[in-house]
Amino acid sequence: MAFKEYNHRPSFLEIELSSIIGKSRTQKFLSNVDSYIDWEPLESIVTSNYPVGQSDYGNKAYPPLMLLKATLLQKWFGIKSDPELENQINDRISFKTFIGLPLADPSPDHSVICRFRERVGKDTLEDIHHELLYQFDSLGFSIESGMAVDARIIKSASRPVPGRKLKVLREKRKARAQQRKATRRSMRFQRDLDSDWTVKNNKPVFGMKEHAAIDVKSGLVLSTCVSKASEHDTNYFQYTVAKAIHGKELPPKVYADKGYCGEPNRNFLNMNNIGDGIMRKNQINAALTEHEIRRNKMISKVRYKIEQYFGITEKYHGAGKARFTTILKESWDHLSGAMAFNIKRVILTKRKQEIMAAV
Repeated sequence: MAFKEYNHRPSFLEIELSSIIGKSRTQKFLSNVDSYIDWEPLESIVTSNYPVGQSDYGNKAYPPLMLLKATLLQKWFGIKSDPELENQINDRISFKTFIGLPLADPSPDHSVICRFRERVGKDTLEDIHHELLYQFDSLGFSIESGMAVDARIIKSASRPVPGRKLKVLREKRKARAQQRKATRRSMRFQRDLDSDWTVKNNKPVFGMKEHAAIDVKSGLVLSTCVSKASEHDTNYFQYTVAKAIHGKELPPKVYADKGYCGEPNRNFLNMNNIGDGIMRKNQINAALTEHEIRRNKMISKVRYKIEQYFGITEKYHGAGKARFTTILKESWDHLSGAMAFNIKRVILTKRKQEIMAAV
């Protein structure tokens, strides 16, 4: 099996349509993406880690870069399902042009896009994310000026499971998984048992939790991971910070809200010579001083950009509710959403800079 090859010479129909689709806002945005992103190193990363298409026998597979671009389209345009993404690619000329699919050819099947996520693991997507940040750094966007860390709740994709039944259902799933592993049969779709219960604003919530870090100057997402909702934010502080280091230097300072206030996190920052930007909170035997209150207000003015990331992706990407029933798949989905967020932020910022320069 090898990859499908497409003739990139435009047909007469595509030449006629180019004057029309070039005027659309969608096409202008996607053209800007192509002009600022160097896809060649990304293609090299995803192709070298893609298990399909390595054999000369069998049907030819879709190029993995085409499928990666399709998942980015899904985030930018708020497409909620893979079947709908397939329909949109078939219906929209701009989408086909962006992913490099001739107008006469049908979109990759939604099952192909679904399997693409499974075949390209999170580690490969982490490498792609790192390469994108490296490209943005070369364009003048900071990735090591300091970071802000925070977490948000992701509501479960399925009906909540009572806490007393979770343990029983997880044991049954584990037994079935071992049985299917012995028979080499794949697991069928099942309820969300990776989620757990937590309390937010005095209300119980069943779901997962995303832990993220952003650069406080550029607002680019540096790292993201997903856990059970019952995991405390502070347990993922050190991991999130470590995963967010993409440059040669450690961040000068890390900012976080009161939920991360604790001696282990402060010691971690101190041992690595990283500035402590964690907000303080009242202790049992000591209230906040006036200095600490002013300090908390100053920190809140810096770390607001991570709230922007959470708000924008929840509104336009549907990131506040899980699409999948496992932490592994949901982690992949949120990382691809972070990549899409970063690309769009760079494009919009560069567009504003060009407008200001022209004035």
